[in-house]
Amino acid sequence: MVNPAIEGKRYPRTSPYLVGREKLIEFANATMATDSNGETAPPTFPIVIQERSLKQVLTDPESQLDFSRVVHGDQRFVFERAIVAGDELTSELSVASVKSLGGNHLVTFNTEIFDATNKLVCTAISTLVVRGEDA
Repeated sequence: MVNPAIEGKRYPRTSPYLVGREKLIEFANATMATDSNGETAPPTFPIVIQERSLKQVLTDPESQLDFSRVVHGDQRFVFERAIVAGDELTSELSVASVKSLGGNHLVTFNTEIFDATNKLVCTAISTLVVRGEDA
């Protein structure tokens, strides 16, 4: 179950996350990204930042989102520029849509990721499928 009333809800901006060279290397190794040089983030690295915003939804009693019933549906990134070592990033998540389909709920999130000058770096778009009671 997901509370459909959270559609359109915007969560507070996260505290800054400093993108360290070692974090980029760890992420590249964990995801087998062979093109990472430790200076530029692999293309899927924004998930690290988005996850910080997603925690706010998962701990929000209003959302009624049961993470034990979640499977990942979709993930996309729209870049304004590459993420690089030394970036200090914050994120702000909004619930783009909550839909019911066949007893399941599809929840789409847009997470805008900003640099220290408040310029948009990337938008992470993800959809979670929250399985219904009978799924």
